Amino acid sequence: MTLLIGATTIGLILALLALGVYLSYRIFNFPDITADGSITLGAAVASILLVHHWSPMAATLIGFLAGAAAGMLTGLLHTKFKINALLSGILVMTALYSVNLHVMGKSNIPLLNESTLANQAESLAGSFLGGGKSEFLLAGWTVGSRDAAMLVGATLMVLAVGLALYLFFRTNLGTAMRATGDNSQMICALGVSVDFIIILGLALSNGLIALSGALLAQYQGFVDVQMGIGMVVWGLASVIIGEALVGTNKIGLLITGAVMGSVLFRLLVAIALRWGLNPNDLKLITAVFVFAALVMPAVLRKLRPAAKPTAT
Repeated sequence: MTLLIGATTIGLILALLALGVYLSYRIFNFPDITADGSITLGAAVASILLVHHWSPMAATLIGFLAGAAAGMLTGLLHTKFKINALLSGILVMTALYSVNLHVMGKSNIPLLNESTLANQAESLAGSFLGGGKSEFLLAGWTVGSRDAAMLVGATLMVLAVGLALYLFFRTNLGTAMRATGDNSQMICALGVSVDFIIILGLALSNGLIALSGALLAQYQGFVDVQMGIGMVVWGLASVIIGEALVGTNKIGLLITGAVMGSVLFRLLVAIALRWGLNPNDLKLITAVFVFAALVMPAVLRKLRPAAKPTAT
């Protein structure tokens, strides 16, 4: 039960990463590699502020803003300096590795003795259970109050962010953002600044990714400078799995699918590790999952028998 709850919680936290990747890859068709650096940036900024006894909520918010600034820089390189989209992300991601080291001051920062959102959730759960209990029975299983509290907190956070994104995409600005990804020339002809929309979209995307990193660091109790390696692949896998699950182009269901894909993907990884997968092979297995998710829809379409023409 602890493994299931922990995997689900991490899946929900990384769902914010999946939503950020969905914004860049699916809304703008922008291959943004900045994600590998911005998730660590959010974790590093939040962690160093927590070490200096900042409020966990304020530290998390500033981590989000730091990621948004990184995304904005990628957008500026692409729109104002006319640098290729992929190369813009690579440049910022590479620079962020050194930036993260300077922010942290060392390669990793432990947070076990700091006040974090995870600690606050655990205290709140202990008060709710009465007597400051650290665990309780659920359907015959012993569940830690910290794990349960973080699961509830992560669920509420993802619900709030998903709803906010859905409502945002129904506004004029959100509609313009979606239209920019579909046909930037048409939007430009309507008098909308395509450059501004792209910069704003990448800032929002990387802000969500950095928020995911800030929450992940507080849940795990540490931040490491290499924690972001391969995370863009993880987010892409979640988006692809989610699209296969919902099977529609409706924005609300696509947002829900990205969250579902992230949780399912994390559960699959947790089960594989439980069955004896070598942790050193985790990135390889992730790449295999992404490859399978990319090619399976086309394979299934070819195997599906063609519909017979109806008689007139």
